[in-house]
Amino acid sequence: MSLRIYSTLARAVQAFAPLQPGHVRMYVCGMTVYDLCHLGHARSMIAFDVVQRWLRASGYQVTYVRNITDIDDKIIRRAVDNGESIRSLTDRMIAALHQDADALGVQRPTHEPRATDYVPQMLGMIDQLEHKGLAYQAGQGGDVNFAVRQFPGYGRLSGKSLDELNAGERVAVQDGKRDPLDFVLWKSAKPEEPDEVKWQSPWGAGRPGWHIECSAMGCALLGESFDIHGGGADLAFPHHENEIAQSEGATGKPLAQVWMHNGFINVDNEKMSKSLGNFFTIREVLKVYDAETVRFFVVRSHYRSPLNYSDVHLDDARAALKRLYTALSLVAPASVELDWAQPHAARFKAAMDEDFGTPEAVAVLFELAAEVNRNRSAQAAGVLKALGSVLGLLQGDPQAFLQAGSALDAAQIAARIDARAAAKAAKNWAEADRIRQELLAQGIALKDGPGGTTWEAV
Repeated sequence: MSLRIYSTLARAVQAFAPLQPGHVRMYVCGMTVYDLCHLGHARSMIAFDVVQRWLRASGYQVTYVRNITDIDDKIIRRAVDNGESIRSLTDRMIAALHQDADALGVQRPTHEPRATDYVPQMLGMIDQLEHKGLAYQAGQGGDVNFAVRQFPGYGRLSGKSLDELNAGERVAVQDGKRDPLDFVLWKSAKPEEPDEVKWQSPWGAGRPGWHIECSAMGCALLGESFDIHGGGADLAFPHHENEIAQSEGATGKPLAQVWMHNGFINVDNEKMSKSLGNFFTIREVLKVYDAETVRFFVVRSHYRSPLNYSDVHLDDARAALKRLYTALSLVAPASVELDWAQPHAARFKAAMDEDFGTPEAVAVLFELAAEVNRNRSAQAAGVLKALGSVLGLLQGDPQAFLQAGSALDAAQIAARIDARAAAKAAKNWAEADRIRQELLAQGIALKDGPGGTTWEAV
């Protein structure tokens, strides 16, 4: 079975083949770095990390671009409020982004362009659009806008006609726009804005609009047409719709073969977002839950489905992940090279090849764990660990994972285990049971086996 991917543009799952055989070029919209990343950002980072991992596991060379927006209104306001430079703020937030992403096992993209490094490419694309009659300046020294009605097919990604979009548009024509649907490509400089956000252009001093950033960076690093464009579902309109219009308006070529969008993380059935004030930063969550549990919480749901956040769901993810690590703690996994014809690996591959079906792939991991539990098979444990690595899971030390979060330190627990062993040797079963129950009350479960007594945090 070959890889099939759901494309938002086609509204269907389609067979995938890269434009250049053996080489996948993928662009994913990254973060606007004015604050710490929240769990919604983590979901997108992890979703597309799994995508690129599976593409590589499938034998493709992957060029993965995830951009950084380091100039926009929110960044300017935050820097001014903080009394610091734009660069100081964005450098600090990018470092925090990397720290959070690394903790979650998100591999670095091939390229991570900053918008401010690609202003010349943005100006070049705006110039192309103006010469084709798709862009215009709003008066002398005003903003440069994209003329939406001059681009045939606008609305294909969102599935909305111009009339539908216009009917829902409540913003009056202002600031020199010819039509409420037109969007800004180049923002004219405001006197009160810091000098570091002002670039010279044929249309006067200013800075790029948000949408043009991704078009310019994607084309510069991946070419005018590439394979996959991804991002959160909230970006499909207007951001990605506008990207299509300005990129294809400038080049005359399809921007991306496949448009992928991950679902939201919800809190009380509302999208998690900073604008709603119902968000949890990655750092806040990692103070309570280990990073692999958070990753597993995301990975075991399909990337396109909504995902409900709560402590109950994180606790359940932790308990499920412990079952997998418990299996790996029973026998040292054999070193294996994955054979995709092997039954478990074949089922895992079939799941991932059908639009990156991680729920079904995770189910295969539990099948393997059950086999390890039954047979103590080092080979099955090796396949379990190898398949887990494709999802960025199960690469830690099993015992360390199972013992993490204990209220007692290892030396204290070892002393109590020794005391229990002495009680058992003296046939003082009541005392041995008392020690077991005492530890259990403190969140420590003892397990007796042929190799002696081990423990894990519960």
